[in-house]
Amino acid sequence: MSFSQLNIFSAAIAAATFAASVAAASTGIPNWLQQHVGAGTGQIAPIVLDRARAHYLEKRQSGTVKNPCYFAMDATRPSTASNGAALPRFYVICEETRTFKAVSSGYGNGRKLAKANFSNGRQCARNFSNAEGSKLTAGGAYVTAESRTSFKGYYQKGSRKKPFLRTFLLFDGEGETDNARERAIGGHRAMFMRWQCRMEKPQSKHADADGFVPFGKLVDYTSGRSNGCTTWSEPATKDILKIADSNPTTLYIYPASQDINAVAKAVKRGTSLKRAGLYWNDACLAAIGTPKFWPKRTLQPIINEWRNSLPKSQPLDLPLCD
Repeated sequence: MSFSQLNIFSAAIAAATFAASVAAASTGIPNWLQQHVGAGTGQIAPIVLDRARAHYLEKRQSGTVKNPCYFAMDATRPSTASNGAALPRFYVICEETRTFKAVSSGYGNGRKLAKANFSNGRQCARNFSNAEGSKLTAGGAYVTAESRTSFKGYYQKGSRKKPFLRTFLLFDGEGETDNARERAIGGHRAMFMRWQCRMEKPQSKHADADGFVPFGKLVDYTSGRSNGCTTWSEPATKDILKIADSNPTTLYIYPASQDINAVAKAVKRGTSLKRAGLYWNDACLAAIGTPKFWPKRTLQPIINEWRNSLPKSQPLDLPLCD
């Protein structure tokens, strides 16, 4: 079998697999959950639910997780509506209590380097990767792990200066996502601290050896992009941490590399995704044209070369606050 024939054969197998997954999505799904399946806002695409549910049931059966809830994410959906409101694409599903919740979530923003542009726009994700330092989302199977809370700095709230602490829920991946720890991939609130100055506060437990703490402005990017992690609004973060903190569960992020490659081939050939048994959000596919997966073996050398070319930077020395 030639290389081109092998590619055609592999594509056919992938298409058949995806078609079977979509067809199987409705099998065994409880009636109450069926109403949440679809392409509409707040609904979950059949293949995304099918993958997430299969991953969860497998881990429940093996005893890896005992959590009554599981998570899913559809990174092919758009970030915001026409009025700027954040759109849901992360799903919290608890079958024992018959609850389904769809919330917003960020995807990786990527980078624009001289040798490769793998950056994403604010509305729809085109580029995906599992390369460390890519700042991109990698689809596939994960299990939530421990959480870590870290101090980010002080900010002004009314007449008081308060510390900002952000909890990070780590993910352990499988297969192509098994380097999630190396990439520091997990989930957290879509907010960061933009440092402005050093504030003298020796009584704070967060103060450095000289008695200073960073002070800055909180930036909320709930409807924006992340550095590759899964990010949520403040209310959603509280709900998700309540479910998964100290009680591991599964997360399936769609699309995986095989989905991206199969959709890209179908688009280039002018093949209908529906007829091929493939899925991508229609609005985002129209916006991005052709999605692209950058495998670690291809992208990592480019990122490493770029890093090595950077001049050595001096440690950040914030000015003193007035």
